[in-house]
Amino acid sequence: MGFSENLHLVQNRIAEAAVRVGRKPEEISLLAVTKTFPPETIRQAYGVGLREFGENRVQEALGKMEGLPADSHWHLIGQLQTNKINKIIGRFTLIHSVDSIQLAQALSARLSGSTQDILLEVNTSGEASKSGVRPEESIETAKRVASLPGLHLKGLMTVGPLTVEVSKQREAFKGLKGLFDDMRGKEWAGSAFSALSMGMSSDFEIAIEEGSTLVRLGTALFGARQ
Repeated sequence: MGFSENLHLVQNRIAEAAVRVGRKPEEISLLAVTKTFPPETIRQAYGVGLREFGENRVQEALGKMEGLPADSHWHLIGQLQTNKINKIIGRFTLIHSVDSIQLAQALSARLSGSTQDILLEVNTSGEASKSGVRPEESIETAKRVASLPGLHLKGLMTVGPLTVEVSKQREAFKGLKGLFDDMRGKEWAGSAFSALSMGMSSDFEIAIEEGSTLVRLGTALFGARQ
């Protein structure tokens, strides 16, 4: 199948997952993850209406930004190293991968009066290979992050566990939704705290059923990585 067919299939799957649990399909945003794909592939996605693009690596993202119109919105979903912070200021609509108070503090310190929308990454699977704050520390960390100058904490992000066991995938997503709901009730979170980024090509339907508001899809849209 071509890209347009993949997109139509993905949109149908998103809608069906939402309807299964009584949600509206328009509650879920689609982020096209373009890491390793060439600029011409991204332009094709832009041509059929996609405007939200996600990249894992700062340098790769910066190189691709130049070739797309200004109404393209770029998300950083991969790990952010402190030595790359100066390069990203003002370039990304949303940073999904703020995974510690130390990184948040470093980012805040370099904003110099500007602002940055971010998500706090939580390690819901407990896998040592994954970044993110521990669930039991996430509420206190989020509160501290939300107080830092220039940072707008929009919500939470997680990467699902590396397993085909649906029960474990569902447990991880359900856990993040529980934390998200707890935080939304806090005064420090504010009305802008509304994004729940969870679900990738292998597990996005489960994530939607458990409350995701943003799914990050690469291979489901573009096919095998190049």
